[in-house]
Amino acid sequence: MAITPLDIANMALGVLDEAPIDSLDQDVKPARLLNLHFDLTREAELTKHAWVFAILAAAVAGSDTGSGAGTLNFAYELPVDCLRPLPLTHNGEPDGVPISWRQEAGLIYCEQSGPCLIRYIANLTDPNDWDALFTEVLVAALAIKIAHPLTHKAGMIDIARGAYDRALDAAFQSNAIQRGGRFSTTSWAIQRGGFVR
Repeated sequence: MAITPLDIANMALGVLDEAPIDSLDQDVKPARLLNLHFDLTREAELTKHAWVFAILAAAVAGSDTGSGAGTLNFAYELPVDCLRPLPLTHNGEPDGVPISWRQEAGLIYCEQSGPCLIRYIANLTDPNDWDALFTEVLVAALAIKIAHPLTHKAGMIDIARGAYDRALDAAFQSNAIQRGGRFSTTSWAIQRGGFVR
């Protein structure tokens, strides 16, 4: 069954026991609030965790910055749909040997010459590409964002937060989120003097 941003917006209103809207462009307060928060909240929730459905990989050609031995000499441009890269490894696989790296704006600097396989969280905008559990998390996150300005009831914020916590817990329980996917090599890289951001 196809799902639309309007469906998601109406599910968020349902969490708050509010009436549905006909369009995100409708000139009513719920639609204005949801339209304001929808894209930013979606990107934020995708970025927070390593959602399995949103992990993509790209082989990227790099360039030698000529900065000398012992530094992160090779620069790679991140894919345009990248919200955030996942920790880099020599073979590009999540269980591979970690390599030192840092991110600056849309570039990754690392010690490995190219091409480099970069795994990343992609900015997927079509709700039909999302895992159902991510949709549940996004619904609750939107409900949290609009709860106070729409209802002016503190209790509704608590209801939305409870829905968010339950949805996120379900996502972790079903492995919809890759465990250790967020900066999982930090301690190892710090021990060897690497750079991880």
